[in-house]
Parts: sequence; C-alpha cells; structure tokens
Amino acid sequence: MNELIDFISNNLQMFYIVILMIFVGVEIIGHVPAVLHTPLMSGANAIHGVVIIGAIIVMLGTDTENILALSLGFVAVFLGTLNVVGGFVVTDRMLEMFKKKK
Repeated sequence: MNELIDFISNNLQMFYIVILMIFVGVEIIGHVPAVLHTPLMSGANAIHGVVIIGAIIVMLGTDTENILALSLGFVAVFLGTLNVVGGFVVTDRMLEMFKKKK
C-alpha cells in the first residue's frame, strides 16, 4: 500500500495532466459539428497504427518468460489493428456516399 501512495505522490503532476486532458478532450469532441465527426474519427482511428508499432516494439524488448507483458502486448496489437481497420472501413463507406449511382 505504501508503494502505491509513494507512486501517486511522486507522479501527482502526471495525474493532473491526465485529468486535464480528459476534460479538454471531452470539450473539444463535444463541439465538433456532426458533418465533421466521421472524417475526424476515421482519421483518429488510422493514427492508432502508432499504437501497433509501439506495442510491437515493446513486445520485442520483453523477456520471453514474461507472459503478462506479452499477453498485454498482443491485446494492444489486436485492438490497435481493429481500430485501424475500422477507421479505414468508415472512411471507405463515407467515400461511397459521394460516388455517382449507376
């Protein structure tokens, strides 16, 4: 328990920054017009490719006997891949709306 209290007290500024980022993000997203929501979300999902690369790099540096780290890395790669694919699917469906119908 003392380790947790020491960690929180040593990283208190980090917690403040994360809380501030949450509030700023909610305010920014709340003021985005509905017309721009789909392109912004698909672009944001495509950025998750960085998450995939980061997770792979972390997994490469992890000891092969650390099953927890490898499992969490696998989950990060899997969810990041789903997010990237979902972003491109949304973008493709959005662009389909602008094509002329036959």
